[in-house]
Amino acid sequence: MMANRSKMSTKRKFVADGVFFAELNELLTRELAEDGYAGVEVRTTPHRTEIIIRATQTQNVLGEKGQRIRELTSVVQKRFDFADGAVELYAERVQNKGLCAQAQAESLKFKLLAGLAVRRACYGVVRFVMEASAKGCEVIVSGKLRGQRAKAMKFGDGYMIKTGHASQVYTDMAVRHVALRQGMIGIRVSIMLPHDPKGIMGPKIPLDDVVTILEPKEEPSPESILQAQQAAEAAAAAAQAAALQAQLLAQQQAEAAPAPVEPSMTAGF
Repeated sequence: MMANRSKMSTKRKFVADGVFFAELNELLTRELAEDGYAGVEVRTTPHRTEIIIRATQTQNVLGEKGQRIRELTSVVQKRFDFADGAVELYAERVQNKGLCAQAQAESLKFKLLAGLAVRRACYGVVRFVMEASAKGCEVIVSGKLRGQRAKAMKFGDGYMIKTGHASQVYTDMAVRHVALRQGMIGIRVSIMLPHDPKGIMGPKIPLDDVVTILEPKEEPSPESILQAQQAAEAAAAAAQAAALQAQLLAQQQAEAAPAPVEPSMTAGF
């Protein structure tokens, strides 16, 4: 499928790229769930396609002597008809897993599978996220939590924007499904990222309603401005007088110097 991308129309190419990313993300989500899988990035270059896998435990993704990452590369290459050496997989560690919604959703999923109480597991995730300098966090768990009646429980803390462009930039969201004995449980983790001018911990773009008031600059008083002007004028006058005096001195020295004697006059001719 990926081998014939150059012959496709633009519309089919975008659809093929979206299907490729969705299927690749699903594969890695199922395969690397226990290793803290936190997303994938696809970079296409003229010579090859680079796939960067973001995870909290990169050593487990790579495997012993890189065996597991080679197996994943082989699976992706055969499934999507890549030529030999045309696709490369890399593992990248998540800088702050407390600000990664996918990592926290996977963590909550395995806590519930281990039998931990829903309320305790969710509050643990919320507290961990808020300690990682997040602006806000919200965890929603829905399904048959107790008894046969399905219901939804919502746990939150901090500040959360849900509408507008800021929600697309600042909110990181992940959804996971947990197959428990009583039925399927749905998990949604939303994290409000902090503002970071460097763009490492969060978005560079400030929020629309944040107003920064700068300190006013100190304006000099009229007296100091007048004194500075007078001092500048005096310095300019002194410099002009010194230049004029030096010019007069040079003229006097030139007039006092003896006139040069020609050689014919000294020889007596």
